[in-house]
Amino acid sequence: MVNPQFIHLKVKRRSNPTAAPYWEEFKVPYQPNMNVVSVLMEIRKNPINAKGEKVDPVVWECNCLEEVCGACTMLINGVPRQSCSALTDKLLEQYGENNVITLEPLTKFPVIRDLMIDRQLMFDNLKKVKAWVPVDGSWAIGRGPRLADKVHQWAYPISRCMTCGCCMEACPNVNSKSKFIGPAAVAQVRLFNAHPIGAMHKDMRLEQLVKKGGIQECGNAQNCKRVCPKNINLTAHLAAMNRQTNGYGFRQFLMGDK
Repeated sequence: MVNPQFIHLKVKRRSNPTAAPYWEEFKVPYQPNMNVVSVLMEIRKNPINAKGEKVDPVVWECNCLEEVCGACTMLINGVPRQSCSALTDKLLEQYGENNVITLEPLTKFPVIRDLMIDRQLMFDNLKKVKAWVPVDGSWAIGRGPRLADKVHQWAYPISRCMTCGCCMEACPNVNSKSKFIGPAAVAQVRLFNAHPIGAMHKDMRLEQLVKKGGIQECGNAQNCKRVCPKNINLTAHLAAMNRQTNGYGFRQFLMGDK
């Protein structure tokens, strides 16, 4: 591929949460091995759009710059992914050097400004399912119980989830008409239910998954697995939690609690 002179960027912008969105284009001098964050940083240095007009710098969010924090997630040419790991050279190869690289905020979360969104919904869902291991000072005297290796093999990949929002964005069942908590939170239930200490709250987590917005809202579209940047097998974990919630419901029925 012949290196282009400019990287042509088309950004969907919004000046505040209630303002109407609009498109603005930029042409940034090409440099090899840039990622999308680098391109946005160049615009921040010199916020001149493709028409030659001086504008406000594009607002986005980033932190780790190594695909760990999930903060820089956005739609890049319509695909939810991290802008820190999206290399412009590969994007130009994939979409053609004359094509525009489009950047949009995720659509399933409130927009704060430009490409910056509020992922609070995901953290609220983690609170609902108690996605943590409850420990107190009694474990300060030494190490807690260990996971069996066969459990660790499937549990560790779930722990790599960075709450980036890609799975929520790609899921057709996460929308304004649904309360579905999303694949990430469901997978975290499996992770913490398998933990020797976390298992003490197993039924409390399963109770959340059988309520409105729980596992029954999953339509098995499997988009979540395809877009997960950490290659977490979300469909397998959703299936596992479907079995767990069915067993939980059956036990509750036999005990007469439901």
